[in-house]
Amino acid sequence: MYTIKISKEWFFITGILSGNPKDEPMHYGEIYSVWQFSALAKGSVSFYQACLNHAGDKELKKILDDLIDQAKLEIQECDAMLTDNGIAPAPILPERPPVKLEDIPAGARFTDPEIAAKIALDTSVGLTSCSQAMGQSIKEDIGALFAKYHLTKTALGVRILKMNKKRVG
Repeated sequence: MYTIKISKEWFFITGILSGNPKDEPMHYGEIYSVWQFSALAKGSVSFYQACLNHAGDKELKKILDDLIDQAKLEIQECDAMLTDNGIAPAPILPERPPVKLEDIPAGARFTDPEIAAKIALDTSVGLTSCSQAMGQSIKEDIGALFAKYHLTKTALGVRILKMNKKRVG
């Protein structure tokens, strides 16, 4: 049997697992996950705003509004974490202006089923990203942040699934 002894002082000197997440440095994987998640959320806000202009179904529009609100929260929290650690976040995209559905030509319009399929896919990919970020995190605050996002995306995914089942069945 082997015994590994690591002194408590070693952890305090390196700052890793010191008990205070604010004192622990972000490692490369955490930085990349938070930066990438923020950048993807910024793209999602722009895309969901465009989808909101194309959507006709009221339930789909409500889910899109909730997805936009969630992505904006993710941007705010991830960018704050990056900035607090001296890392420049990705630039934010400009807001899309609202457009009336009737003003979009029929051949250029996304249909409600296309939008619903895309947001279901985005939500499932987001769940995987959150799981990966949680698994590689050493800092408790980063792991907890992505656990919170995972839970929210799970709830949104269930709503999207129920909506899609109603439309098909």
